[in-house]
Amino acid sequence: MNWIALIIAGIFEIGWPLGLKMAQQPDGNKFGWIILAVVSMTISGALLFYAQKAIPIGTAYAVWTGLGAVGTLLVGIFFFGDSANVFRLLSATLIVAGIVGLKIF
Repeated sequence: MNWIALIIAGIFEIGWPLGLKMAQQPDGNKFGWIILAVVSMTISGALLFYAQKAIPIGTAYAVWTGLGAVGTLLVGIFFFGDSANVFRLLSATLIVAGIVGLKIF
C-alpha cells in the first residue's frame, strides 16, 4: 500500500507545476489553476508522508521527485510543445533507470 501511495504522490507531483503553468496563460482561470497547484502539493506531500512510514526516505524522495520530473517533462512535451530531443529523452530514461535501481537494490 505504501508503494501505491508513493506512486500516486508522484502523479500529484505533476499537478502543481501544471497548475502554475496554466495560471500563467492569458486566457486561463488563474485562481482555479493556483488552487489546483496548492491541492496537488498538499495531496502529494501527504501521500509522501504516508509512504515514508515503510519506505526508506532516500528511496521515497527519489521516486517521488523522479515521477514528478519525468511526468512533468512528458506533459510539457505533449501539451506545451516543449522540446523532445534525444538528449532530453535519454536524460529522462536515466532518471527512470535510477528509480528502478533504487527499488531493486
